[in-house]
Amino acid sequence: MPGKVTKAELIEALHASSTLNRKDIHSLIDSLFEEIKRSILDNRTVELRGFGTFEVKLRKGRKRARNPKTGEIVSVEDHGVASFRPGRELKHSAWSIKPSDSSDES
Repeated sequence: MPGKVTKAELIEALHASSTLNRKDIHSLIDSLFEEIKRSILDNRTVELRGFGTFEVKLRKGRKRARNPKTGEIVSVEDHGVASFRPGRELKHSAWSIKPSDSSDES
């Protein structure tokens, strides 16, 4: 069944396939995410071969942007945007995924 996978579900899956306890896995995952976040906020690129690349890209500001919620015209300054580029292996693996027919779900 397609849908979201939570951090708790990732921890449980890793716990089931390893000898580490949940607390250690949780701590490791939190540390990994914090280090990735710290690195990209320091304007460094994080490359995980076979998986993908995390980085911050600079998005150019606009003098006349529109707030989609209110429709109001606003000015937006240059700003950073966190981005992820999938690696070659992930791209090739994802390419073979076929969309499910939503009419089959009940």
